[in-house]
Amino acid sequence: MMHWLVAALVFTTLIVGFALANALAAYPTLLMLHKILGALIFVAMIARVVNRLRRQEPALPATVGRWERRAVIASEVSLYAALLAQPLIGWAMLTAAGVPVMVGPVRLPSLIPVDAGLYALLRNEHSVLAYALVILIAGHVAAVLLHTLTLRDGMLARMAIALPGAGQPGSTGTAPATMNGPSGDQLCSSSARDDDNASTPRGSAT
Repeated sequence: MMHWLVAALVFTTLIVGFALANALAAYPTLLMLHKILGALIFVAMIARVVNRLRRQEPALPATVGRWERRAVIASEVSLYAALLAQPLIGWAMLTAAGVPVMVGPVRLPSLIPVDAGLYALLRNEHSVLAYALVILIAGHVAAVLLHTLTLRDGMLARMAIALPGAGQPGSTGTAPATMNGPSGDQLCSSSARDDDNASTPRGSAT
């Protein structure tokens, strides 16, 4: 559930952030929304890190090889690091510009002193990291689609929201399709062979 919450927040924040570049009259509203979403992402990512440290994630499918497994781990670590760093860079950027960092009615403390040069540097880093996030997310989605649509190995099920009774035999009210004992056709065939043996006269000695 947390995975999809963070995904929705990140997609919305990226859209609002890119819209800020061309915003005029709506700039103050979009900036406030962007800051609130960024703060929510930061809190949600801390919760995800704590959850990952306390609980084991579902195992990767058997189709994931050793090198792909390493790539998956590297991409996840990169996503976590970027999503934790991006809100902090944005916070520091506004502080360096001398702008009060307001998240709704709450004013956040200043992280660094006011510095025009540092503001320009942080603004550039904030933009570069935003594009890096787009690339990381695109690679993440492409890999999941490859495994889901081509390999059909249940990769998407690792991130799916669990439903009560899902995946349990007989949860739809129907009996399992296979049985351990002999089938009806096998029993009928065996009975027919017994009848044939009983009706066939035994051969006499010559």
